[in-house]
Amino acid sequence: RRGGRRLALTTGYLVGATGAAIALVGGETRSLVLMLIGAFLVGAASAAGYQARFAAVDLASDQTRARRLSFVVWGSTVGAVTGPNLMNPSGDLAERFGLPRLVGPYILALITLAFAAAVINFFLRPDPYLLSIKGRNENRSVEENDPTHYSTRQTLREIRQQGAALFAIASISIGHFVMVSVMVMTPVHMAHVDVTLTIIGFVISVHVAGMYAFSPLVGFLSDKLGRKRVIQIGVLILLTACLIAGKSPGTNAMTLGTGLFLLGLGWSCTLIAGSALLADSITDEYRSASQGTSDLAMNLVGAGGGALAGVVIAGLSYGWLCVIAAIPVMALGIWSIKVRVNGGSSSELSAGREKLWP
Repeated sequence: RRGGRRLALTTGYLVGATGAAIALVGGETRSLVLMLIGAFLVGAASAAGYQARFAAVDLASDQTRARRLSFVVWGSTVGAVTGPNLMNPSGDLAERFGLPRLVGPYILALITLAFAAAVINFFLRPDPYLLSIKGRNENRSVEENDPTHYSTRQTLREIRQQGAALFAIASISIGHFVMVSVMVMTPVHMAHVDVTLTIIGFVISVHVAGMYAFSPLVGFLSDKLGRKRVIQIGVLILLTACLIAGKSPGTNAMTLGTGLFLLGLGWSCTLIAGSALLADSITDEYRSASQGTSDLAMNLVGAGGGALAGVVIAGLSYGWLCVIAAIPVMALGIWSIKVRVNGGSSSELSAGREKLWP
């Protein structure tokens, strides 16, 4: 809000790169404290990556908002697929520099995050967020933003007053909760019956494909059918995923792979349609603050879901985990029937709204 997307994203990626450098030192000196500090700071890059999807919609029209957002999510496919496969090459690189092999990924993170920060800083001009604000207030320069600070309490109050915005954040958060809860325990479920790491890796790869590969299609459907309708489709897909995965034994990689693929696809629907609905629903004054609140809520419930999943697995079973994870999804489905959203498709969403951008 203070300096636009360029400042925010560049800062996030630079903090992540700094964290990678600290982790490198921690790995070389065998300091657990430095490793933890470095890993913590690398998380800032993840936060910036999530916020990047909103930068794609600052200048988008109602008819294209979800599709533009989905392209950023789709870009994550490259990192999600290639990243794990660079473990060995990055380890070889670390050994060439006389560093421990396992710090290799942090070398890669340092290089790529610094490169990302440079690209954003030099090429994201003019800043899309500041330009969108200028489009709504012609008396403000492109590089001048409203300095008014809205507290977290004010932001939460505004979100509660906007029913569609609250529903959007709930959709994003619940979709993330069930995805993380079931996904993180699937390798454990399979390892309990001595399934090989190769098969486990295949199942997780299929899951990642479901999360990212079909993002442009999900974005197109969100613009075509409406945000709420795609969220409802995501709810049905997530419930189906929990049913298939929950009933599958750990030895059945094909069935688990199907369940995990659907789990990723349902997450994609709630994330993309929910993010687009949030951008539709909130006022300019609270736009950036609400987007940050959305990612905070999503990742907090994801962390909680991962912790809860371990407790459930220890005390009950993987099947019960899928049942418990499905409960908030069913609640979201019921809420989707009752919530009022302005229009069911992009053409209806834009009815009566001034077109600032072609």
